Amino acid sequence: MKSISILGIYVADLVFFADKIPEQGESVLGQEHVIGPGGKGSNQSVAVAKAGGKVNFISKIGNDPYGEMALQMYKESNVDTSNVIISKDYKTGVAGILVNKQTGENAITVVPGAAGKITKEDIDQASDTIKQSSIFLTQLEAPIEVVEYAIEIAKSNNVTTILNPGPAAKLQDKTFKLIDYFTPNETEASFYVNHKVETQEELKKASNQLLEKGIKNIIITLGDKGAYFANNNESFMVDAFDLTNQVVDTTGAGDAFNAGLAVALTEGKVIKEAIKFANAVGGLSATKIGTAKSMPIREEIDNLL
Repeated sequence: MKSISILGIYVADLVFFADKIPEQGESVLGQEHVIGPGGKGSNQSVAVAKAGGKVNFISKIGNDPYGEMALQMYKESNVDTSNVIISKDYKTGVAGILVNKQTGENAITVVPGAAGKITKEDIDQASDTIKQSSIFLTQLEAPIEVVEYAIEIAKSNNVTTILNPGPAAKLQDKTFKLIDYFTPNETEASFYVNHKVETQEELKKASNQLLEKGIKNIIITLGDKGAYFANNNESFMVDAFDLTNQVVDTTGAGDAFNAGLAVALTEGKVIKEAIKFANAVGGLSATKIGTAKSMPIREEIDNLL
């Protein structure tokens, strides 16, 4: 089975549910509080494993209860942790997530902790895993220079690269040329092109600007509207599945989408089918509370498709 290596961070999510997200200086009474596993790379790894993919997660955690929670979860969901470093010096990262119970919208503050201290030397240790995988997926929560270094290793060994540029951050020009699939949401896309990305016209314009940077394929995720794909030969929309009445928590839906895309590509699906598969994984994850816990298993995905 073709494997997927994922570089990213694990943080413990401290989630607070209330009828609204507080404005600056405002206190709001909430209804419930959940502690669960989070971090884009970690969520994506669990989502890949649950969707039937073979995955190796590259990260760093602390030697503490939050770190133990992570290892337990990886064991249960079958994520290879041979490249998860347990740090003696740093604590496991945490994220404070405020969720609007009415709409499912969220606001997040991430403190990466140990995961933010991953180094190029750590990547060298994991380089064999990267070189042997058929897809390398990463985001921008780990230190940027480390992420770019890992992408270079992947690409110089002909590994297909997926960069999910969240949170959006400045990249070197040469990095764009090493990206096979670039998967921003509308907000992240607009960061890279300096204009709003909402209408069909703006999606097209943004994709063209990103393709000019040397990226091979652009997939802009649009939440409940689906996803827009473009490369130098074609462009099209892939609609989301209509799960509107069941959506309870959109946190992690983007991670689910990226995981689904990676799994579909390792299975040799053509791009339109791969995005449809990714939409299914993303959509289903929003129908349950939580991030890693909400990732659908393969049977659920196949049923929806």
